[in-house]
Amino acid sequence: MKKTSRQCIAALVILTATTIAQKAPTGRAADFQLKTCLHSVSYAGFWRGQAYLSVDDFLLKARELGFDGIMLVAKRPHVSVLDYDAAARKKLRDRIEELGLELVALAGYTDFTAGVDKPGIPNVEIQATYVGEVAKLARDLGTDMVRIFTGYEREGVPYDKQYGLVVEGLKLAGAEAAKYGVALAVQNHHDIALHHDAMRWLLREVNMPNVMAGWDAWAPTLEGLTSEEIRESILTMQHFIVNTIAADYVVHPRFQYEHELTNYIAHEPVMRAVPMGEGIIDYEMFIGTLKEIGYQGYIVYEMCEVLEGGGAIENLDRAAKKFLDYVERFK
Repeated sequence: MKKTSRQCIAALVILTATTIAQKAPTGRAADFQLKTCLHSVSYAGFWRGQAYLSVDDFLLKARELGFDGIMLVAKRPHVSVLDYDAAARKKLRDRIEELGLELVALAGYTDFTAGVDKPGIPNVEIQATYVGEVAKLARDLGTDMVRIFTGYEREGVPYDKQYGLVVEGLKLAGAEAAKYGVALAVQNHHDIALHHDAMRWLLREVNMPNVMAGWDAWAPTLEGLTSEEIRESILTMQHFIVNTIAADYVVHPRFQYEHELTNYIAHEPVMRAVPMGEGIIDYEMFIGTLKEIGYQGYIVYEMCEVLEGGGAIENLDRAAKKFLDYVERFK
């Protein structure tokens, strides 16, 4: 009997689940593997004063610094699906292998609540299609993981309507990614389901074995969670965690002068990036808990904010080396 398209997708999802199970935490500390990865966003020129490297120069930089793997930005100016045809994909894959690097994941950029106020535009379908194209690119380049986001919350629209769009989007995107044997690592970055209890509920509701989690320490810290609560977030999410992205920050308080009061009004502080171990995030506890649950993925380092010391190549390199030195103690 000929299989239906739904049966084919279901089979692919099962295949993907088998692959991802090898990367999920085992629950045994002895199985913990500390592998380092450098995110190309660190050298993409996005932030004020940040230097830019081409994709090939970034690959050379990651090898020079001593990282095990790389995560590549799946948009311009790095690896956009618009710019990489079959020949370009083969050339990049061969280059990554030639340099002895592991392509850990592509970093996809989604916001499933975008356009929620314009229901006539199928934005969820559009974004799921983009994820599918990035998943195909990921497969062609030699990785089985794409990092994505949920959605930002928009004012004036019921929360549950927005949450529902995220569920719909993740299911559609998960099915598209499964066609290529790719897993989606949903990062705790956007507003919807940012907290670990909400994220676990979301992933259970989506209920697709290739829709997993990229769980980071910085978001729970900025949510105001204590170190013990962040530890609890890892234990809560441990069956879903296949990736984590690390960065450290310091808090710069902000105030506005009120002339009539001859006083200052406090505003939300701004975060600035600093080298690992020099900021407010308790990575001793975070990485220690990842070890406790037998985490199997990479620890991805990113410089994705204005960095102390500036954005020159030399300063970016110093911060990247400090990251490698910092995580060495956990091996």
